[in-house]
Amino acid sequence: MPNLLVKPQGNNGFVHDITPESAGWTYVGFALHRLAAGEATSGDTGEREVCLVLVAGKARVTVRGEDFGELGERMTPFEGGPFSVYVPRGATYKVTATTDLELGVCSAPGGKGFEAQVIRPDRHKQMTRGKGTNTRYVTNIMPEDDGAAQSLLVVEVITPGGHTSSYPPHKHDEDNLPAESFLEETYYHRLNPSQGFAMQRVYTDDRSLDETMAVENGDVVLVPKGYHPVAAIHGYDLYYLNVMAGPSRAWKFNNAKEHAWLFTGV
Repeated sequence: MPNLLVKPQGNNGFVHDITPESAGWTYVGFALHRLAAGEATSGDTGEREVCLVLVAGKARVTVRGEDFGELGERMTPFEGGPFSVYVPRGATYKVTATTDLELGVCSAPGGKGFEAQVIRPDRHKQMTRGKGTNTRYVTNIMPEDDGAAQSLLVVEVITPGGHTSSYPPHKHDEDNLPAESFLEETYYHRLNPSQGFAMQRVYTDDRSLDETMAVENGDVVLVPKGYHPVAAIHGYDLYYLNVMAGPSRAWKFNNAKEHAWLFTGV
């Protein structure tokens, strides 16, 4: 199995390029570009579909020659909601940075009948999830109930320093609907201030997979199976962008039984 912790390839340009082949799985791809104003990146989705997430900065986006204009508001992922663009299977796209830009390219197998569209930050309101030091702030970009894609599920989360997230531990590694769905997942992490770190554990019930990682700013964690809780260290807020995909576009998970007591009285 490939290393679950993927470090950035430098600070600018093509920073991450995670493919199903490099990850050793079937569905999820994730790339990250950091561009200066005036620089551009382009692509052809082929048999896949793509969600372009403006993690930070502004850009002009075109799909199949259709100009969606300049998009973006926030200059860091910790200030406001995301602008994103869905690009269907068999389409070309181009993204031209109009400010310094951090662009996430989320991908999965595509299907017919889906149209390119802008996903504005007010389309899905930010939700507060959890209580106490398990409180975090969730913004769906492409949730399962929007009917906008064949495979992709995309969400971003802000976890305040000293808080936990993806917790109590849950998993989605069995294709057993309606009880549970099989979904591969990537976590792209950012920290504020950037010199901080967080902790993430990926493990299965039988501990055949059990890795705990110190996650630094710009790292990606691969979750091929198992539980995957995250802890943000005191003093450093954590942002992560999740990409999920599997044989069904459904997010159905099961919680770790030994931690079920955490759901009572909290």
